[in-house]
Amino acid sequence: MATGSMKSKQEKRRSSLSDDELIIFVLGGPGSGKGTQCKMIAQRDDQFCHLSVGDLLRLEQESGSKHGTMIKNYIKEAKLVPSEIVVDLILQAMKRSGKKKFLIDGFPRNEENRVEFYSACQLKPKFVLYLSCSKEVMVQRLLCRQQGREDDNIETIRKRLKVFENSSLPVIEYYRSVGILQEINSEMPVEEVFKEIAQVF
Repeated sequence: MATGSMKSKQEKRRSSLSDDELIIFVLGGPGSGKGTQCKMIAQRDDQFCHLSVGDLLRLEQESGSKHGTMIKNYIKEAKLVPSEIVVDLILQAMKRSGKKKFLIDGFPRNEENRVEFYSACQLKPKFVLYLSCSKEVMVQRLLCRQQGREDDNIETIRKRLKVFENSSLPVIEYYRSVGILQEINSEMPVEEVFKEIAQVF
């Protein structure tokens, strides 16, 4: 019964997407410039839909939904939100966009995310863009951006960096091993980073 229900749910999620979707995962530590560069890419090519997983999670917690409080606690503790919730939010946003080209910013954050996404929609990324940046630069950027976010204090920043090192770096290395990782040094000025990314596209 449970297996059949799970299969039915996956088929329902998969049915909203088609095989001609172009998906690019954009990875990097907190403060590496993922959001900034994704916005610039989407402005250059308006066929792209930029989906920030961090923004999707923050919007969900503010919506008052059943998952909102739980997500808020995960974010406050710098913990990763369960993969099924994250993937559902991404797939819903993809469907709502009406577009076929997607920049998914900040995903997958761990191996479980990667497996759950493919299980849910059987779609693989065209390539994975990795913005590499030193820990020192990321901390400096996060402390200076002053966006009023609850997770931009030094204690939470350290936790987020630890989660990135433990959970996300192994996924990045996986994509490197299968030959679809495009690594860009994001410590350069924003426009220089964008020029390097444009060459990849």
